[in-house]
Amino acid sequence: MKAAANLAEKLATFTDQFSPRTVATYNNNDIMVAKLEGSFHWHKHDETDDFFLVLKGTLDIELRDRTITLKPGEVFVVPKGIEHRPVARGEVHILLIEPTGTPNTGDKATAAPRILA
Repeated sequence: MKAAANLAEKLATFTDQFSPRTVATYNNNDIMVAKLEGSFHWHKHDETDDFFLVLKGTLDIELRDRTITLKPGEVFVVPKGIEHRPVARGEVHILLIEPTGTPNTGDKATAAPRILA
C-alpha cells in the first residue's frame, strides 16, 4: 500500500450489493469492503473460513442450526465447510478478509469478480 485506505471513502465509491471491493492485500489475503442488502444465497467455502466484520447496519449470519446477529464493530468467522447465508437488515457495510482468489459464493463459476476499490 502506498497510502492509508479510508474504508468509508472506499464504500462511497460504489452502490453494488454483494460485490466486494479489495482495499488492501495482506499475506496473500484480500481485505475487502462490501455493501449488502437483503439475503445472499446459501453457500459454503470448503477451503477457507469466512470472516465478517460489520462496519454499519445489522447483519444476520444464518447457519443451518442457528442465526448469529452482528452489529457495528462485531465480528464472526464461519468455519470452512459450514453452510451459511448472510442476510442484511437494510443496507449493511462489512469488511471481509479472504485468501486471494476465494470465490464469494463458494463456487468460481458464480462468484463476483474481484474489483479493486
